[in-house]
Amino acid sequence: MDLNIWLAFFAACWVIALSPGSGAVLSMTHGLAYGVRGASATIAGLEAGVAVTLLVAGAGVGALLLASATAFTVVKVIGAAYLIWLGWRQWVAPVGADAPAPLKAPVQADPTAPTPAQGQWPTARQRFVLGFFTNVTNPKGIVFMVAVLPQFIDPARSLWVQLPLLLATAVAVDVVVMHGYAFLASRAQRWLATAKARRAQNRVFGGVLVAMGASLLMVKRAAG
Repeated sequence: MDLNIWLAFFAACWVIALSPGSGAVLSMTHGLAYGVRGASATIAGLEAGVAVTLLVAGAGVGALLLASATAFTVVKVIGAAYLIWLGWRQWVAPVGADAPAPLKAPVQADPTAPTPAQGQWPTARQRFVLGFFTNVTNPKGIVFMVAVLPQFIDPARSLWVQLPLLLATAVAVDVVVMHGYAFLASRAQRWLATAKARRAQNRVFGGVLVAMGASLLMVKRAAG
C-alpha cells in the first residue's frame, strides 16, 4: 500500500472515530460509571466489533448485505433492537444514594468484607460482550466500511496483505479516541456524584441510545 493512500485512510479513521455514535456514547457512559480502566474492557469489545465489521466488509459479505434486502433488514432490526434495549436499561438503571463513585467498589479497611453493592457491577467479560455487540450489530458501520474501504484497496495487490494494515490502523485510532471519550467522562464524576445527577445522566445517555436505535430503522440499502 502506498504511503499517501495509507495517510488518507489514517485521516479518514480519525474522522470516523470522532463522529458521535453508539460506541462513543457507551465509552462515555462506562467512563463515568467505572473510570477509564473499567471502560477498557468495553472498548476492547468495541474494537473487536470494529475488526469484525472491517473484515466482513473487506471480504465482501458487507456487499451481500447491501444486495440482499432480507439480510440487511435482519441485521438492521437486530442492531436497532439491541441499542433500544441498552438505552432502556440505562434509563431505568438504579442510582442508589449519593456517593462519590456510584458504580465503583469502595475502598474498605477490611478487604474481606463484602462491598455494599457487590455483584451488581457488570464483569469485564460482560462489558466486553456489550461493546462487541454494540458495534457488530450496527449496519451503519457495515454500510460505511463497504463504501469507504474500496477507495483504499489496491486491486493489483493481495487483499489479505492490505486488510491487516487497514484493520490495525482503524482499531488503533478508535482505541485512542474511545479512551479519550472515557477519560473526559470520568473527569466529570465529581460533578455527577449525587443520585439526582446520576439519574439525569442515565436519562440522557439512555435516551441517546434509544434514539440511535430508532435511527437505525431509517437506514436504507444503497441502490443498485
